[in-house]
Amino acid sequence: MATIHVDGTEYEVDGNDNLLHACLSLGLDIPYFCYHPALGSVGACRQCGIVRYKDADDKRGRIVMACMTPATDGTYISIEDKEAKKFRRSVDEYLMVNHPHDCPVCPEGGHCHLQDVTVMTGQHKRRYRFTKRTHINQDLGPFLLHEMNRCIACYRCVRFYNDYADGTDFGVFGAHDNVYFGRITDGTLENEFAGNLSEVCPTGVFTDKTHSDHYVRKWDLQYAPSVCMHCSLGCNISPGERYGEIRRVENRYHGEINHYFLCDRGRYGYGYQNRRDRPRVAFITRDGEQKQATVDDAMARVGELLDGAKRAIGIGSPRASIESNYALRELVGADNFYDGHSDDEHPLVERVLQILREGPVASATLRGLETADAALVLGEDVTQTAPRIALSLRQTAKGKAVKLAAERGVHEWDAGPVINIGQGRKNPIFLTATHATRLDDAAKDCYRGVVEDQARLGFAVAHFIDPQAPEVAELDDATQALAKRIADDLMAAEKPVVISGTGARSIAVLDAAANVAWALHARGRKVEIFLTLPEANSFGLGMMHARPLGEALKALGGGDADVAIVVENDLYRRAARPDVESALEHTRVIAVDHEPTDTVQHAEVVLPASTSFEGDGTVVNNEGRAQRFFQVFDTAYYHQDIVTTESWRWLRRAKNHVAANGQDASTLDELTTACAETFPELSLITAAAPGSQFRIDGLKAAREPHRYSGRTAMRAKFSVHEPHPPRDADSALAYSMEGYNGTGADETVRPAALIPYAWSPGWNSPQAVNKLQEYVGGPLRGGDPGKRLVEPTANAGLRYYDEVPAAFAPSSDVLRVVSLPQIYGSEMLSARAPAVASRIPPAYVALPTQLATAQALKEGDLAVVHLGDTSLHLPVRVSTAMPAGVIGLPEGSAGIPWLAAGITATLSREIAGS
Repeated sequence: MATIHVDGTEYEVDGNDNLLHACLSLGLDIPYFCYHPALGSVGACRQCGIVRYKDADDKRGRIVMACMTPATDGTYISIEDKEAKKFRRSVDEYLMVNHPHDCPVCPEGGHCHLQDVTVMTGQHKRRYRFTKRTHINQDLGPFLLHEMNRCIACYRCVRFYNDYADGTDFGVFGAHDNVYFGRITDGTLENEFAGNLSEVCPTGVFTDKTHSDHYVRKWDLQYAPSVCMHCSLGCNISPGERYGEIRRVENRYHGEINHYFLCDRGRYGYGYQNRRDRPRVAFITRDGEQKQATVDDAMARVGELLDGAKRAIGIGSPRASIESNYALRELVGADNFYDGHSDDEHPLVERVLQILREGPVASATLRGLETADAALVLGEDVTQTAPRIALSLRQTAKGKAVKLAAERGVHEWDAGPVINIGQGRKNPIFLTATHATRLDDAAKDCYRGVVEDQARLGFAVAHFIDPQAPEVAELDDATQALAKRIADDLMAAEKPVVISGTGARSIAVLDAAANVAWALHARGRKVEIFLTLPEANSFGLGMMHARPLGEALKALGGGDADVAIVVENDLYRRAARPDVESALEHTRVIAVDHEPTDTVQHAEVVLPASTSFEGDGTVVNNEGRAQRFFQVFDTAYYHQDIVTTESWRWLRRAKNHVAANGQDASTLDELTTACAETFPELSLITAAAPGSQFRIDGLKAAREPHRYSGRTAMRAKFSVHEPHPPRDADSALAYSMEGYNGTGADETVRPAALIPYAWSPGWNSPQAVNKLQEYVGGPLRGGDPGKRLVEPTANAGLRYYDEVPAAFAPSSDVLRVVSLPQIYGSEMLSARAPAVASRIPPAYVALPTQLATAQALKEGDLAVVHLGDTSLHLPVRVSTAMPAGVIGLPEGSAGIPWLAAGITATLSREIAGS
């Protein structure tokens, strides 16, 4: 700790910080541009000038840059000095010389860090009267708009894109006042985290292109705290709504998960919410055709089906909330409640829970990965299945430079010297996969093999670390040597981490990952494990002890059950189409969903469910953290004919036989409590966020900013009389600006789980999050949202998994099919977002070089892939990375069917004219 003196007041701060970081953490306002807590300092903008004095007696001082000056003990500074203020105002004026006067039409207006700083410095007049420099903008793809004329050359964009996210197709060109930030030519930015430029940029150079299609100012959006539903990581998001549509999604800071950044799937995958082909009213099948029905009629038909059922079963979903799955279990009974995962995924989820429950090693946090100094990624293509991990692992690799700099007395925040000292040296990251991955460039070594061989490598690493772990028989010399190198590097690390997950669809891979982590633990290393899961609530659903989906399909196909309630799930994405069609042939289906899936099309009754933007619920992420998402807006406020509501509410109505035009008395709090009482492991879900009765000085928390406007006009086409805002019985949030909207320093004043957006007086841009944190870059005041449900067993007896698989024996005739996950396309909801859909690649077949040569196929040729009775005619992509005996098919591309793990195929060359 260090004592500093700011304008005559004494403060205790962290002596490792710079003065800008320290002052912002104290709640003091210093304007800045180029500094970012995650990117460090380079002193490029000169905006954070303050006066520093030699000692208490010095009355003159000199101007220094706060971001480049350490907060050493005994420092005396002034932020309010007249010369410092004049200096900052002049810097702002210089930066604005070429900036256009387009605030009224700029998409960043009201959300702009430059506006905040201009007001803060008092620079409200422009004296420059000459011709401004102008640039030609670029088309950067479906996610970002480019307007270079607004650039103030803070270099944040290139520092994030190139130095932090390791992008390679973006740069800075030109010199002096004519620098240009963009690509060499027009084209889509390739990096999976490019969308963060819309928040990293302090002006309007990079703005959200999807937002511009239905633009509205930040202060005219209604928000709610929410959780990304596009993978299992549980990143926190801040969705904004206007006129019944989600208009944009921004990062919602969480100190232990996503921190300052989102992946592009999480940021732009919201588009499915606004599609007009979603079920928004109830449907009943009459005369073989689905027809719109009243809620009364639909609920009456549900009652008839349940009352007359021989046996009704319920099929849950890992993309539905805990409450919705629990309500389904209540309705059909525990013995009739089935897991919505595929039969491939179900045992994998169970094994992940077993490893985290019964093992001695704790689950790492996403943010915690960045502090590791060695990593083994076993069998998981994290960039495609859980993309935010990849960004964290890139910081893991860069930790080597930070350590080398610290040894030389250079602070972590001093970005330029840290990079120079590092000279490209990285902490070791080892990857195994069946194919080349986007993270390969950050890895020390990459191993290619089918899942059995990847697992064998993992088991061998564990054995080298701890001889008590099972030995791997008949391992070739090259793999043995690699296993030894990995083991040595993991043992040499102070904080190693092992990463794996369900993406490889292999129990053996999970077992091997657990063995490596447990072996490191046995040898006294401070190790953590990080396991991904298929979907947003896979962990929560796995804790509810549901039966496998295959048993449900068997019961339906065999006539043991004749009614199926399917909640937020598409069975055709979980099992082979013939198996599903056989099961549903004589089954009467009740579908509760918000997407027009094949299962919904087959249903006799369709009840329109809310999305996570339209309803409330709880999900549990891959580390076992329960988090609450809240309804952003009430759909009925704009459209009385839309009857969507949470799945759990529909199911409670069915259970309680409530009249369709009546209202079920169930609330989220009641259902969450009932679930917590039924499953002791889920008892803490009630503490994931404050209940609906929570108040701040007698007020609910406001969903809308103070400046929210136009509410009286929103329903003018229906009536000139403004109705009362909807009343929310399920949360402590108000559908109005007429509630508590402050930040507060006391955790009892504004719980982090109820912060819908980043705002503070004088700070309208995303930088306002500094005012919500305990210290800059640290946890939110009062603690980050959510509650961990699972912790390692402290005194667990060490028992290694010992079922080492046999080595894979490739065949030249029958080929193993590998499902290749894709960040754009594999996840169902985001794939329906127009912007994301435009990034889904067309279908292809990936062939290892040896196979392509043997079949006389080259890149772009057409091949026929025979999958049983199905034949796919696909262009060829030749892969130098894939092992022999396999072919790859992209998951989610048009025309690619659901693929079971271990499925095989034969291959032939397409003959012209056939």
